[in-house]
This record gives sequence, C-alpha cells and structure tokens, in this order.
Amino acid sequence: MVHRTTNLHLVSDSTGETLNSIARAALSRFEEHHVVHHRWSLVRSRLNLDRVLEGIEHEPGPVLFTLVDKSLRMALEETCGRLGVACLSVLDPVVNLLQHEIGTRAVSKRAAQHVMDADYFRRIDAMHYVLAHDDGQGTAGIANADVVLVGVSRSSKTPTCFYLANRGVKAANIPLVPGAELPPELENPPCPVVGLTIDVSALVDIRRSRLKIIGAGGVRMGETDYVNIEAVKAEILTARRLCASRGWPVIDVTRRSIEETAATVLQQVELWHTKRGNQAEHRPEDPAAAVLGQQT
Repeated sequence: MVHRTTNLHLVSDSTGETLNSIARAALSRFEEHHVVHHRWSLVRSRLNLDRVLEGIEHEPGPVLFTLVDKSLRMALEETCGRLGVACLSVLDPVVNLLQHEIGTRAVSKRAAQHVMDADYFRRIDAMHYVLAHDDGQGTAGIANADVVLVGVSRSSKTPTCFYLANRGVKAANIPLVPGAELPPELENPPCPVVGLTIDVSALVDIRRSRLKIIGAGGVRMGETDYVNIEAVKAEILTARRLCASRGWPVIDVTRRSIEETAATVLQQVELWHTKRGNQAEHRPEDPAAAVLGQQT
C-alpha cells in the first residue's frame, strides 16, 4: 500500500497546546501514516491569518482550529471552502453540548485555559515543590505533599512527579536504596504513598544506558550491583516487600507511558482519600475542572 503525505494545519489564537493534544491523540490510532504538521499559534489578527491562509494554499490539507474571533473564523472557513480543504473547529461540539446542558451561552474568551488565575499559580507552585523534593530532597516538606512516590532508582519517579506538577499536584519522590533507611516522615505519612516498580530486564537496560550517558567508563558493567541482574532483582523484590508491608499500592511502569502512570497515581490518591472519608477540598484538584466551572 502506498501511503501519501497528508498536510495537517493546526491554527490557534493561543499556544496551540489543545490542538496538539487532540491531533496527537487522534493520529495515534493510525498505525501507518505520514502527516506533516503545520502549527500556527497566536493567530490574533488578519495579518497573522493571511500568513496562515498562504500556507494552507501552498500546502493544502485538513485544518483544525480554535479561533474565537468571528471574522477570523469566517475568513479561514471561506478560504478552506474555496480550496476544497476540510476545516473543523474542534471545540465547537463540546462547547455546544455544554451550553445545552448548562443552560447558558459560553463566553467568547480567547485562551481561557491559560489565564494567570489560582490554578495557574497552583501549577507553578507544584513545579517548584517537585524541584525542591526530588530524589529524597527536603523530606521535611513531605507534610505539604499531595502524594509521595517511592521506588528503586530509574523507575520513572522524577518524570512522573513533573507530569503531576503540571496538573497542580505536589509530588515528592523518595528512592528506595538497598541498606538505606526510609526518612522518618514516611513512618506515618500525611498523604498517600505510591510505589513504582519495573521489570528487571527493562531496569537493567535503562541503568546501563544511564551509565553510558554519564560517562561511567571506568565502571565495568558486570562488577556493579547497579546493573547486576541478580542484585537488581533482589533490589526490586525488597522494594515491593517494603511497599506491601506498609500497605502502599504499587504500579508497574514497565509498559506504561508517564501519562498513564500519572493517571494511575491520581486514581490511587483518590482512593486513599475516599477510604479516609476526606473532604474534597483536601484532595489535589484537576486544573481542567476550573475551566468548566467545576471542582473535583
């Protein structure tokens, strides 16, 4: 089968993050495809739009857009119609559905999800928190955490914490090191603790690559427990037994993306609060909820 190249134009009056996410999610369902993305962000004037229209005319392809300004929308749709190019406002179906269910019309507000409101500053605060509490740093600050991730070295704790921070969740992470004691703050943690584990072979491969990247040329791979398969197997088993003894749930990250791991962590956080009957205001909030005028 011959696979032709498809030009996909993403036109936004804001950062374009929404369109990028939607396009990525949709295209992931096409296993063999060659799509050239043309990203047009911050399109807020006719001059900006004229550049977009020239690009679409030069390299025709379907257009996904999020434009609030009616005159810009009309000009884009007219040009696409003249060129015979498919054009879709991706948020319209969702906004129309919510207008019907909520009973009020949506406000024509550009980049509403990117305003510098309380949710924005909460995400920034969470990012600062992760930086200060990464890899066992600042354990006294666990009292202010929304969740603590524990696991052996290179089990995706740090990237998962940063992804959670982008959701406004303060996540600390503590490495489980053979022979090292846990910080006393984890004896009676004030927030949920979630363990991350990984397949032995996958972890050894990751650690070997890590040693090469940091230039540990003087270390012979077979002579360090860090990458010795039997030592790593024992390390993972010890970590899992520790989590089981503490009643901490464990997530296997071997075949999970960071996004999937983070989503599962949030499920465990919700379950932890539900079991304790905590009020909703004590749980980490989803910043997206504020955009819809709701709180989790």
